Amino acid sequence: MKTLVIYNIASHYRGPIFRLMDKELGCDFVVGDKADDIKKMDYSTLSHKVKEVKNVQTIFGGWQVGVPSVVRADYDTFIVLGETRSLSTWAFLLRRKLFYPKKRVFLWSHGMLGDEGFLKRMGIKLFYSLSNGAFIYNQRSVKIMSERGIPSSKLHTIYNSLDYDTQLLIRKSLKPSNLYQEHFANNNNNIVFIGRLTKVKRFDLLLDAVGILRTQGKMVNVTFIGDGIERNNMERRVDDLGIRNQVWFYGASYDEIKNAEMIYNADVCVSPGNIGLTAMHVLMFGCPAITHNDFNTQMPEFEAIQEGVTGAFFTANDSLSLAECIKQWFENHKEDREKVRETCYKEIDSKWNPHVQIEIMKKTLNEE
Repeated sequence: MKTLVIYNIASHYRGPIFRLMDKELGCDFVVGDKADDIKKMDYSTLSHKVKEVKNVQTIFGGWQVGVPSVVRADYDTFIVLGETRSLSTWAFLLRRKLFYPKKRVFLWSHGMLGDEGFLKRMGIKLFYSLSNGAFIYNQRSVKIMSERGIPSSKLHTIYNSLDYDTQLLIRKSLKPSNLYQEHFANNNNNIVFIGRLTKVKRFDLLLDAVGILRTQGKMVNVTFIGDGIERNNMERRVDDLGIRNQVWFYGASYDEIKNAEMIYNADVCVSPGNIGLTAMHVLMFGCPAITHNDFNTQMPEFEAIQEGVTGAFFTANDSLSLAECIKQWFENHKEDREKVRETCYKEIDSKWNPHVQIEIMKKTLNEE
């Protein structure tokens, strides 16, 4: 079986799963040359062929130069990023269906969110009908898609992952420390966030929630590991709310050992906007996560959060709800921090890692 992966960009975080696909599926790769400021993986870590093609944005959608003609190449299986806004992917799928029907195509996609209108649903159904199957990030999307008429037999939940093996080695070395008690000079519960500080993350909700809890006599600390264009606005809001002594802007950190220590020793991560890969990062190091409950707009990784077990959900865009959610989490988990930590580990170890992903791919490709 000769397999080609077609993707918009070989981003750095895709490295571990791409390397397993390279090793265990013998894949070649066609990847886009750029996508905003996303860091690329090191192609030299792949033993099979990698070809970069130009990514072009048009008013009608994206186009990867040369992708439609790749269907003629000497491959019998293709794994393709399932982006419905990619015109070149539509052209590739149609060409394969019409002229090379014996070749197999599997889409790799977020799938449906649940808020699609009639015309968009019909377009997505047509898109997936042009493939042999699809790898979908979470079970919720698979359920929605099967309810909307896409055969469940064609849909395979594949989850998502980060650099699991490296992080696992770090995790095994972690132990409790007093880093937050030493920095804040108190024994308050500690909230952490790791990632870029951007407006879409809705940190205003978190800071307002900390202020609300303060007025209720519930003092909590918050640490932001990361930097970004929203930091100045956040600093002003911190001062306006009078919570300066409860907030630590740690700044950008690329030291994963230090990041892991800070995540491990926090009590909970709060991501007021969409949580995405942050859920993978913090659960890997034993920290539960709180995020909003509008699953039609969430990123697929929210599904790693089990209500009351590996985290919790608050009403989207509601700082009062977030404050109550944080308060309830700390009240309900006063004595079981180690149990929560182990449950977070189990969630990542059982689903959200590249070894699970590659086994799902191998099983699907061998059966179809």
